[in-house]
Parts: sequence; structure tokens; C-alpha cells
Amino acid sequence: MQLERRDFLSSLTLASAATLFTGTSLLAATTPKKDKLGIALVGLGYYSTDLLAPALQMTEKCYLAGIVTGTPAKAETWKTKYNIPDKNIYNYQNFDKIADNPDIDIVYVVLPPSMHREFVVRAAKAGKHVFCEKPMAPSVADCEAMISACKSNKVKLAIGYRCQHDPNIQAYMKVAKEQKFGKVKMVNSAAGYVDNRTDHWKQKKSLGGGVMGDMGVYALQGARLATGEEPISVIAQASTTRPEIYKEVEETMMFMLDFPSGARAACQTSFGINMNYLQINYEKGWVKLEPQSGYNGNKGSMSDGTVINFPIKSQQAKQMDEDCLAIINNTDLIAPGEEGLRDIRVVEAIYKSVASGKSVKI
Repeated sequence: MQLERRDFLSSLTLASAATLFTGTSLLAATTPKKDKLGIALVGLGYYSTDLLAPALQMTEKCYLAGIVTGTPAKAETWKTKYNIPDKNIYNYQNFDKIADNPDIDIVYVVLPPSMHREFVVRAAKAGKHVFCEKPMAPSVADCEAMISACKSNKVKLAIGYRCQHDPNIQAYMKVAKEQKFGKVKMVNSAAGYVDNRTDHWKQKKSLGGGVMGDMGVYALQGARLATGEEPISVIAQASTTRPEIYKEVEETMMFMLDFPSGARAACQTSFGINMNYLQINYEKGWVKLEPQSGYNGNKGSMSDGTVINFPIKSQQAKQMDEDCLAIINNTDLIAPGEEGLRDIRVVEAIYKSVASGKSVKI
């Protein structure tokens, strides 16, 4: 007996629907949407221990679900302190098994920059969304590989630019967008502190060390966010006053950026000088912040008398909540992988300028 055309089309539609909702598609369609996401911290150094873990006790859209560490003693300490089940504790060798753990939605990579690419790619292949600390990676090629891995595995990648979630920083970003005082003419941006450690990743070239791999990104971001533009050229000079500590990498970097609008930025960053400020001079006014990139207490003023002072309980908690909300609602992240890539493009140009002694186009 021949099928009527109507019956045939009906059967075809049902068959197509069945094909669409098989395997992972069916699982995704039937899995309830979470309103709170589980985060696994990869690397339990100072930043995870003293800042991220405490912040995760304040968050509303995420919680500390697991850890990844190469130190068994740390695993035991965290297990007890945060009541983390054994099945959510991993090391660097069995990390990939995290793919089978529904408790963990996000992997937060908090490792030396040289390790970021490996663990972001592994997390993406495991089907987990990724938060990655800054700087994103030591090279543009690494950043592009990380972005590509997350896109191909359909997961989001956020860079840990906590400052971009801070309303004090957002205040001067808004001035640039609205041109409240006209065009930007000159930016002075500085970020540095005295680091006397001798055996940390920040002093080791192979691990992504050097001041541009840490505080330098804050000085650079100050200029980029203040202008709302991407620099088109840079000239830079590196120096070291303590070669016994900074024998492989620079201790201090000074760099001048040129922007398409004609704005210029003089930036300084150091592991040997305490400084943290931003001054933006416009055609018709100014904005000043000091500090400009602290963990808290960022504040400033504008030439029209506006005060910039929005206290927040925790930058890190706000950052993670807002990034998790973007994942839950499938909306744009404040600082996606592309934002980290923009900085590293400039950082690579800065090192090329130091090597050549000349201005370098970006």
C-alpha cells in the first residue's frame, strides 16, 4: 500500500525530529537549566586561596564545586575547609575526566601563563566553559588557539579581568564612550608594586614571567579602556635594577602608545616601584583615579566635580557572578577571549619594540 503524501510528510517530520534529538542533543534538550553553576579551580596558589575561594562564598550564580591541584596536601586542606567531595578533586594527569562530572560547569584556570593554553584547550574539549586568569597567554598564537578550541567545542571563554566588572573602572569607560569631555588627548597609566620574590613564575621567562605578563596588563588596559580604542603603534623600553632577581625578564617597562584618534598614552609598569594611578586628559576636562586597579578601593574624580567612588564587596565575586549569568542566559561576556587577545597583541609589539629600539606598528 502506498503512503499518502500527507502521511509521508508527517513521517518524515517525525523522523527528522528524532534525528535532531538524539545523543547529546537530546540530553541538552532535557537537562534542566541551572540557576547556579559549579566552578572547579585549577591551581591553588595565592590568588585561588586568598581571593577566588573566599569570593565564591559570596557569589549568587556560582559556587566552588571542585579543585585541580598537583599537591595532595592542598587537596586534603581544601577538601576539609570547603567540603569538596572526593569525586570533584582532580590532579593535572586525570584532569580530562572532568568531562564526565556534571557537578562542574566551569573550569577556572589559575596557573602560570605558560600553562594557560594547555588547560583551556583541555577544559574546552571536556565540554566545560572556561574562565582564564590574565594575562591570557604568552603569545598571540596561544590566545588564538584557546579561542578556537572554545568556539569549536561550543563553550564560553572569559578572561579574569576583574577590573572591567568594577563600577569605578566602568565610570571612566563610560566617559570615553559618551565623549563627555570631548576627545582624549593624553593618558598616563601606571601599575606596579615591589616584588622581592626570587623563585616565582613572574621571574621566569619559560613560565610567562616579566612585568608585562602581570602588572603591565593593568597599565595597558588603563590606556585602552580610557580611550575606547585599540593602539596602532608603540615604542617601549625595558629596564632592570635588580638583575640578581630579574635576570631572565624585565623588572620595569615604559611604553608609549599611539591611537587612531591621535590620543597618546604614557604607560609605566614595574615589579620594583609602588604605583597605581590613571590620569586622562581630554579636550575639555580630565579624569583621575588612584588606585586604578586595586582589588578594592579604586576611586577618583572628574574635572566637573563628579566623584568616582563605588565601593564593592568583592571584585572577584562580581566578576564570576556576571560571567556566570552570561553563560546561563547565553549573552555576551564583559571580557571574552578576544579581549585577552587584544592585550597580548600589544604586549608582543612592546617586546618587539624593546628588541629593535624602534616604534612598532600593531
